Amino acid sequence: MTVRAWFPTLVYDAPLVRKGAAALNRQLLSECMTIREIDEDGRRWSRANYPGGFTSYNSMNRLHRTSPTFAELRKRLARHVRSFADALEFDMSGRRLDMTDCWVNVMPRHAAHPLHLHPLSTISGTYYVKTPRGASNLRFEDPRLPGFMAAPPRRAGCSDANRTFVRYPVRAGHVILFESWLRHEVGPNTTAEERVSVSFNWNWF
Repeated sequence: MTVRAWFPTLVYDAPLVRKGAAALNRQLLSECMTIREIDEDGRRWSRANYPGGFTSYNSMNRLHRTSPTFAELRKRLARHVRSFADALEFDMSGRRLDMTDCWVNVMPRHAAHPLHLHPLSTISGTYYVKTPRGASNLRFEDPRLPGFMAAPPRRAGCSDANRTFVRYPVRAGHVILFESWLRHEVGPNTTAEERVSVSFNWNWF
């Protein structure tokens, strides 16, 4: 008998840089807090769509084009995106991947981000700026889940390959990448400190 695994879903997790992440994070954190303060449209949108938290997703969402700090982040992310595209075996002959969107997320205590995906993008991800001890993980959904019919529950302690949801721990200085169609969510922040991240999309041209 032969049993093989087909149709894998790949998720990339790595430190952004070997050295210098702390200095970059200090600058990013400062700018994230400033953006929250000045982005009135973002605060208004967040009250309706991101309860308890703040995101510049619908307002200041091309920060890599307006801030040297976020432009530096884009530059450092580029090699990770290329590595992930190689792992996915994308044929990029005569094509290029580039960042199209980049925005801030600030999650105080109890703030959460419900299940969603990133439409009209190729690779999406998040870079973690501040992750208090015990901060909520990033949770991915098995993309086949809507097609499961009459499937019994999985055994307790089943292998990672057979889980219907997978949680990734988040660490300041790390980047997580995934294909943009993969649904994901962030549970409520149960810590007293704010969880701060920068999310982004890359597309091919």
